[in-house]
Parts: sequence; structure tokens; C-alpha cells
Amino acid sequence: MLYEIGNAMRSTLRLDEILYIILTSVTAHEGLGFNRAMVFLVNETNNTLEGRMGIGPDSGEDAHSIWKHLEKEQTTLDELVSAYEEFGRRPDSHLNNLVTKIQLPLETSTGILSQTVKKRHPFNIIDSKTKKTIKSNDLVVSLFNMNYFVTVPLLAKDRVVGVMLVDNFYSKKTITKEDIWKLNMFANQAGLAIENSQEFERTLVLSNTDRLTNLWNYGYFQHQLKEEIKRAARFNRHVSLLMADLDFFKSFNDNFGHLTGDKLLQELAGILRKSCREVDLVARYGGEEFAIILPETFKEKAYSSAERIRKTVSATYFYDPKTKTKRKIGISIGVASFPQDAQEKNSLIACADKALYAAKNTGRNRVCMFSKELE
Repeated sequence: MLYEIGNAMRSTLRLDEILYIILTSVTAHEGLGFNRAMVFLVNETNNTLEGRMGIGPDSGEDAHSIWKHLEKEQTTLDELVSAYEEFGRRPDSHLNNLVTKIQLPLETSTGILSQTVKKRHPFNIIDSKTKKTIKSNDLVVSLFNMNYFVTVPLLAKDRVVGVMLVDNFYSKKTITKEDIWKLNMFANQAGLAIENSQEFERTLVLSNTDRLTNLWNYGYFQHQLKEEIKRAARFNRHVSLLMADLDFFKSFNDNFGHLTGDKLLQELAGILRKSCREVDLVARYGGEEFAIILPETFKEKAYSSAERIRKTVSATYFYDPKTKTKRKIGISIGVASFPQDAQEKNSLIACADKALYAAKNTGRNRVCMFSKELE
């Protein structure tokens, strides 16, 4: 089993795919068989521990439904870990959404996860005696309503890259010493796989990032949009595209200079990042134009996201060095979706562009959805 999981982890260098393989292997019946599993990674820059992914049912009813389906379909571990494209990104997962919101300061936190990092050893909370060692106000334990569980440090050479947290919340199955031994064996492989993936992603980011805004660049956007459309076509899903352009940016540059214009673009990039989900891809398309890919998103929901971004930008004050005051600036956004508006990458970009120019031509600082009337 460990050999098969190791081969699966060596099949990709993408961090999200690695984490999916790790957590699926820990929760699958043909794997380690825990009900829930979560990974938290160390952010050495901020000295924090950050939730990255959680896999497991959202309710007892959900758990029984999943187990029944797997038993009926006789799904193998290999099939599960190969299904990242289909199941790896679940924006509707309550557990995953909770996990990804967690950020713990390593310096001051005395919680079980932080202690796992600091002491570099597992915590096996598997009976009433060991549970007494946990503080009653531990954030993570109370947030996930955990009773008996295990935390394991994810080690890579001489450092801890993260922590894995597992339990049997729904089945109430006793966690045995054998379960813990297998989990620790697996964690040794997982830590090295995560470190390799992080190195790869650092290289990927450096080579595909726009230097001014630190957003993804034009080339990476083109590649990812093609991949998202392929994925959406394969699994009969939607993907939406936003094309956004700052209003009157040329006159802003002419009046205040390019350095001030560059600072405005950097501030706008920060707003776009904060306004989008982790699964969304925000890129600088060129000049003052930006592109945002929204996976698993219907056109109407994409419109709502675009409108939220527009309102946030419109309500933000940017520094005006000429008058030494703050001023506002507008943004126009076009929305198009696959498969509703277009079937391939270039056509989808063209549709979103037409919607963008419709927004420009009808007064600016607005959002327009593509329709056949714009052709």
C-alpha cells in the first residue's frame, strides 16, 4: 500500500495534487481508513501554520452515502488517488472551507498543532487519559469537535513542513497502535513529497509571475485557461472568465506619471487577489487589463463575483500625488462562460473581451455579460 501511494505521489509535482493524494490515501478504506484528514503547512515567512486542505464527509449522512457508493462501485485506492481532476477541488466542501481559513501563529500558539511542529513528534489522543493532556480551549480541537485523534509532523530532511490531523469522527472506530504506526510510516513519505512540490511551485511561480503585480503572467494564464476548459468539458462542468480593464488609466498615467500608475496597478492586484477564491486564477493580461479564471462557476455567479470586485475597486481610494489627496478610480469588467458562450480558449477570451468593451461603451465602471447581441 505504501509503495503504491509513493508511486502516486511521484506522479506529480503540483502541491494541491500531492495533498489530495496524501489525504485520499489516509481516508480511503483501501488506504489507512480514517474518516477525516487535514493538512496544515508551515509558512516560514510569516512563522504561521496554515490550513491547506481537508478531506472527509461533512455529515454522518454524507459519510454513509460515500461509503455505500464506494462499496457498490468497488472503487480502488489507485482509482481514488487518480481522480484529482474530478474530485480534488470541491468548493462546496464545508470541511475543506473550514480548514483553509485556519492560520495559527507558531510563536505564541500553545495548541496541539503548533506543539506538533515545535516538538517534532506525534500526539496520540486516543483515550480518556491522553485526552486530559489537551487544553479545553484548543481552537482546532473545538472547531472540528474532535474527541480522539492523532497529529503527525510532516518531516522533510531537517525541518517540519507541516502537520497532518486525522480522526474517526463518524465511525467512532478505535484508533489502534497499528493505525498510528502506519500513519507515521506514511507521513515520512508525505513530508518529502510536499517539500519537493514546494520547490517546484517556487520555481513555477518565479518563471510565470508578472514582476510588477506578482500576479500570474499572460503565458501562464493562456495555459491554465486551456487546461480549465479541458477539465470542464471532460466532467460536464462550467468555467467562467472575467476580463477587467481600469477606466481612464492612460489619462491617469499622463497626469501623474508611470511610477504612480505602476503603484496603482500593484494596489489593484492586491484587491483582485483578496476578492477571489483560492481556486481562482488572477493574471495580468497586459497593461492595465486583467484576467480572472473562475473554475466550477456558472455565468450568473461569475457576474456576481465581477460586480463585487467592481464595487470594491470603486470604493477604494488611491493616492493622488499631484493634489496630495486620495481619489477613486473605476473598473470595467466583461464576463463569459464555457460552455454557454464558447467551446474553446480563444473564443472564450474573445467573448469576454466583447463584453468588456460593451461595458466601456455603455458608460464604464460596470459589468457586462456576453450575449449573442454583442457579436
